[in-house]
Amino acid sequence: MPLPPEPPDKKDSAGADPRDLAAQFEDEKPGRVLSGPVGVLITGTTLAIALLALWQVFSPLSQGSKFYLVIFLAGVLPVVFLAFPADLRLPERLRRGARRAGGESRPDTGDRDEGGGPTVVDWVLAAAALVSCLYPVLPVPLGDGGGGYDAFLDRQGLLVGVDVAMGTVLLLLLLEACRRTTGWILPAVCLVFLGYGYYGGLLPQSWPVAHAGLDFGQLVDAFYNSDSGFYGTPLDVAATYIVLFTIYGAVLDLSGAGRFFVELSAAAFRRSRTAAGRTAVASGFLLGTVSGSGAATTVSIGAVTWPVLRRAGYPPERAGGMLAAAGVGAILSPPTLGAAAFIIAEYLGVSYLQVLGWATVPTVLYYLGILLAVEIDARRSGVRPVVLDTASPWRLLGRFGYHFLSLLAIVVLLAVGFSATRAVVVSTVLAAVLSFLDRRHRLTPARLLAALSAGVRGVLAVSAVCAAAGIITATTTKTGLGPQAAALLVSGAKAVSSDPAVVLALTALLAAVALTLLGLAVPVTASFVIGWVIIGPALLDLGVTAPAAAMFVFYFAVLSEASPPTALAAVAAAAVTGGRLVPTMWQTLRYALPAYLIPLAFVVTPTGLGLLGIGGAQRIAVAGVVAALSVAVLAVAAGGWLPGVGPAGTPERILGALAGLTLLWLEPVPVAVGAALAAVMVAGVLVRRGTAGPTGVPSAGATVIHGEEKQ
Repeated sequence: MPLPPEPPDKKDSAGADPRDLAAQFEDEKPGRVLSGPVGVLITGTTLAIALLALWQVFSPLSQGSKFYLVIFLAGVLPVVFLAFPADLRLPERLRRGARRAGGESRPDTGDRDEGGGPTVVDWVLAAAALVSCLYPVLPVPLGDGGGGYDAFLDRQGLLVGVDVAMGTVLLLLLLEACRRTTGWILPAVCLVFLGYGYYGGLLPQSWPVAHAGLDFGQLVDAFYNSDSGFYGTPLDVAATYIVLFTIYGAVLDLSGAGRFFVELSAAAFRRSRTAAGRTAVASGFLLGTVSGSGAATTVSIGAVTWPVLRRAGYPPERAGGMLAAAGVGAILSPPTLGAAAFIIAEYLGVSYLQVLGWATVPTVLYYLGILLAVEIDARRSGVRPVVLDTASPWRLLGRFGYHFLSLLAIVVLLAVGFSATRAVVVSTVLAAVLSFLDRRHRLTPARLLAALSAGVRGVLAVSAVCAAAGIITATTTKTGLGPQAAALLVSGAKAVSSDPAVVLALTALLAAVALTLLGLAVPVTASFVIGWVIIGPALLDLGVTAPAAAMFVFYFAVLSEASPPTALAAVAAAAVTGGRLVPTMWQTLRYALPAYLIPLAFVVTPTGLGLLGIGGAQRIAVAGVVAALSVAVLAVAAGGWLPGVGPAGTPERILGALAGLTLLWLEPVPVAVGAALAAVMVAGVLVRRGTAGPTGVPSAGATVIHGEEKQ
C-alpha cells in the first residue's frame, strides 16, 4: 500500500516549518537561503567540494591528506562567510545615527540581519579566507614566504613573517566563522586556550598548570603548520568522514526514507496500548539514521507524532521529554553515530565498525529505558489507548523496505573490510538507485545535485568547529596541559580517599560533571575534543581502557543536548508541544536517565567493558543482563509504577534507586545486594497493591488515522 501523500506545506503543530524550527535549536545557527547568482555560486562551490570529497575516497591526492585538508578548508571557509550572516547588533545610538545619516525612515526592528544576501564585509572575509587557506599551497613567492606546499612544510618551526601574518588571519577568520555558526562561547573558549598558551609562562612555576611559555610565532606555527592544529584530526574527520555521511543522509532523506520510517513505526505499534509513545520512540531511532542530529530528529518526530500524543492524553511537558530523549538517541544509535564517533576511530586508530560495536549495547539499554518509561507513564497517568489506523507493517516493509538496504550495506561492507569512506559512498549510490522504486522520490540528476549540495552545506558549521578545535588541541599538546589537568583531577579524588576503586569512581563522577558542564557551552564535537585532551588522560592514568575512556567522554558530550539548563533537544520539543520549558527539560532528563549512568558502569569496573562488547560472550551477557535489570529498576523508581503490579510509594522508589545504582557496580557482591534491594522493592509494591485494592485501568481511547481523530 503506498504511503499517504505528503502535504504540500508541511507544518508542525505551531504552524512553523519543521526544518526551520529545527534550525533554531541546533548547535549550529541556521544559514541564509540564497538565490540568484550568489545561490548559483554557493551551489557550484558546494558541488565542487562534494566531488572532491568523493574523488579523494578512490583516488587520493598525491601530495597527501594534509594537502587535501588545505583545499577542503579553502572551499568550505569562504562559503561559511557567505552562507551565515554576521548576526551582529549595533548599539542603539549607532543604529539611529546610521539611519539618520542614510535618510532611512523605516522603523527600527533591531534585527541583526534581515535575511538579505552577503554584505561587502562578508565578501571581504570570504576573499581573505580563500587567500589565507590557499597560501600554504600557492607556488607564488611572497617576500621570505610562499613558494608552494613543500616550501611551507620545510619552514615548520621556522615560520617567517608572512607565514605568521597569514596564520594569524586564518586564526581570526576561524574564530569569526565559529561565532557565526555556533555563537560566542566556542570562540571564547579558544581565546582562553590561546591566552593560556601565550601567558602561561608568567604563572608561578610551582603551579601544576604553569609552563615554560610560548611566543605568538610558536603558537601560530603550532596552529598553521603542524598536524595538531587547524589541519589536525578533527578537520580530517570532518573532511573525510562527516561530509560523506551528511551527503548520504541527504540522499536517504530525499529518497523518502524519513517518511517511511515514521509510517513503519506507527504501523508496528498501531494496536498496542501505548501506540502513541512507542511510535515516537521508534521514529526517533529510525530517523536518527537520516539526520544524526538530536534537535532536528526531535522536531521531525514531534511534528508528526505530537498530535497523536496529545489525543492520547499526554501532557505537553511529558510528551516533550519523550520526544527530546528519543531525538538525542539519534546521536547515540548505530549505524550513523554523531560526528565525534569518527574522531574516536581516528584518535584510537580503530575501524568505525569497532566504534559501532562499542555503541550497540548502550544503545539497546538507552531505548529500553525510554520504552519502560513510556509504559510506566501510560499506566500511571491514565493515558488513553490510541489505535493508529495504518497499513500493515509487513505491507509497508514489502513496498518500501528497500530503504533499509543501504543502512545494512554500510555494516556489511565494513564487516568485509571496506573502509568507512568507501562503504558510505557505495551505500549512497545504492540509496540513489533504489529511490527509483518510488516515482515520487526519484533522485533525478537535479535532485541528486541538490542532495550533494545539501550534504556539504550540512558540514559547513562542523568544519569550522573542527578547524577551530585545532587551537585547543595544539595548545594542549605544546604546553602539556592534558597531563597536568589529569593530575589535578586525580589528586582531587585522592584527597577524599586512597582506595583505588573509590578514587576511580570519584574521578569518573568529577569527569562526568565537568563534561556535562562543558557540553552546555560548546557543540558536541568540540566538547568531545576538549574532554578527550583534558579528561581522557585522567581516566587512562587510572587504568581505564582507551575504548571505555573514549566512549565515556563521547556519551557525556552528546548528553549536553538533554541536560538542563540548555538542553537543546528539550527546548526544541517544548517549541513543538507548547509545553513549559523547565518541566520539559526535567522530563527529558528522566527519560534519558540510563544514558547518564551506563557510561559510569563501563568505566568503574572491568566487567563493565562487557557493555562495550569487549571481553568475551560471558562477560557481555552478564554485563548486559545486569545493566538491563538496573535500567528497569531505575525506570520504576523514576516513574513510580511497577508494570503489571501497580504504583510504587516513596519507600519503594528509594529502594529502587539504590538497587539500580548498586547493580551498575558490575561486581558479584554489589550485584547481589542490588538484586536483593530490587526484590524488596517489588515485595513492597505487592504489599501496597494488596492494601489499596485493584488499580484502575485507562479508559478506551480514540482511533487515529495518520494523526487525525476518527469520529
